[in-house]
Amino acid sequence: MAGLRLGPLLRYTDGSCATVWVETNRPCTAEVRCADGARGTTRTFQIAGHHYALVTVSGLTPGTSTEYEVLLDGTRAWPPPDSPFPPSVITSPTEEAGLRVAFGSCRWAAPPAGGKDSVGPDALDTLSARIAGAPRGERPDVLLLLGDQVYADEVSDATRQWIAGRRDLNEAPGDQVADYEEYTRLYYESWLDPEVRWLLSTVPSCMIFDDHDVIDDWNTSAAWLADMRATDWWRERLMSGLMSYWVYQQLGNLSPDELAADPLYAAVRETPDGTDALRDFAARADAEPASVRWSYRRDFGRTRLVMVDSRAGRVLEEDRRTMLDPGEAAWLREQVLDGRDSYDHLLIGTSLPWLLPHLVHDVENWNAAMCGGERGARWARRGERIRRGADLEHWSAFPSSFDALADLIAEAGTGPGAPATISVLSGDVHHAYVAEPSWEGRTPDARVTQLTCSPVHNSVPPSIRLGFRFGWSALARALGRRIARHGRCAPAAVSWRKTGGPWFGNQLMTLTLRGRSARLRLEQARTDRGGGITLRTAMERDLT
Repeated sequence: MAGLRLGPLLRYTDGSCATVWVETNRPCTAEVRCADGARGTTRTFQIAGHHYALVTVSGLTPGTSTEYEVLLDGTRAWPPPDSPFPPSVITSPTEEAGLRVAFGSCRWAAPPAGGKDSVGPDALDTLSARIAGAPRGERPDVLLLLGDQVYADEVSDATRQWIAGRRDLNEAPGDQVADYEEYTRLYYESWLDPEVRWLLSTVPSCMIFDDHDVIDDWNTSAAWLADMRATDWWRERLMSGLMSYWVYQQLGNLSPDELAADPLYAAVRETPDGTDALRDFAARADAEPASVRWSYRRDFGRTRLVMVDSRAGRVLEEDRRTMLDPGEAAWLREQVLDGRDSYDHLLIGTSLPWLLPHLVHDVENWNAAMCGGERGARWARRGERIRRGADLEHWSAFPSSFDALADLIAEAGTGPGAPATISVLSGDVHHAYVAEPSWEGRTPDARVTQLTCSPVHNSVPPSIRLGFRFGWSALARALGRRIARHGRCAPAAVSWRKTGGPWFGNQLMTLTLRGRSARLRLEQARTDRGGGITLRTAMERDLT
């Protein structure tokens, strides 16, 4: 009998349709059937011996919420008969209702129920428990997961033991993930968590990868990439990472119209086994990154989300190093400025923060100059070692891209038709903060903020916490200026100041957008005296 291996995940939603993703244990027909009569059905497709379906549900009514069930070959597979959770629902948004956006990044899989959690309560588990306890209460309209949904290079003890049962850990890549089958294990471990599984079945989600979805410091530099390509295991790791990301994360980011126009999606569904078609796509993405686009845009009424790939599409040659290749940069500009008067709030999602603590920014800018040969070959070699050792590869390490994003944000936020707010949403750095930029000689009409929230479930050593706190200080800023002078670095196109944080812990931020107003809340997962877990508000403020 056909059964669910993973899912359902509620992904895309609008006023009339939605998509629901599932993985099944065999080929079958997957159907989503809603209580109000809306429904959708499709056959599964096969990748590397696994079976998947992305069901498009049509006939939804705007402004309503309807329970749904998943049937496989006509037999109900979701919800399970003994589920302790409320029914999963599909909510069809309306423009008048506004939008509530929760976001965060960096989720290391929580241990099984009853196991010791060395990094504290999981913010997604805690959010799920709160929603399940009050199904008609407040919940996000969409959940943005901004990278490191899985950790291919930092696996759990259970996964390490499982890998050891199928290959020799003394051979590279050791106890890191090596192939597609091992990637599927990461997704099972992360998304079969009962609370997270139910949460993802009832709250729509948008996702983008960061480095740990493939490997720490992925695409740091041209020299780094050359070293990786010289190994005998990297190609399979990268191919499997991109293939699994496309199946488990990227497909659900796309609208039904985008899916209908996607030749790869058509190819994998039209053949009994889509593995070769997807593998060819991944090979092209590796060889010609500019030929593939992982970035995407979603419009939620009067709110626009532009999710930017800040990993796979980098140009790494030192003499023309950029975060985005020229085609991607042009696409970003088009998405931001297209129909600018049609949105009140612009959200730019990028796994890596645009605005960092000033000392970190200056060190990354200096390092880019050193690696580019500003102080000669000896400093260039030294700079590359420092870049890898200190993870110096955020937007600040790509100065021209940093400035280009600053200019684009200022242009989008200025003049007639400007939105009320522009928010750059990021994660990666295992703490949360709010920073606000300012431009010399011009002041955008929109309120512009960098909103960084990380981790959902991970940790940061005390020494790193101290370093981030120091990085925002006046002394650190003065030190950064001296370092930048040594690199002969040009001033950045924008200045900024921290207006909130840093906050440390497992946490989520939520933006509530109604009309032209915006309100921000930061909540942290905490264990109460009775041993229960709860989300406690650490900060709440208006952004308009």
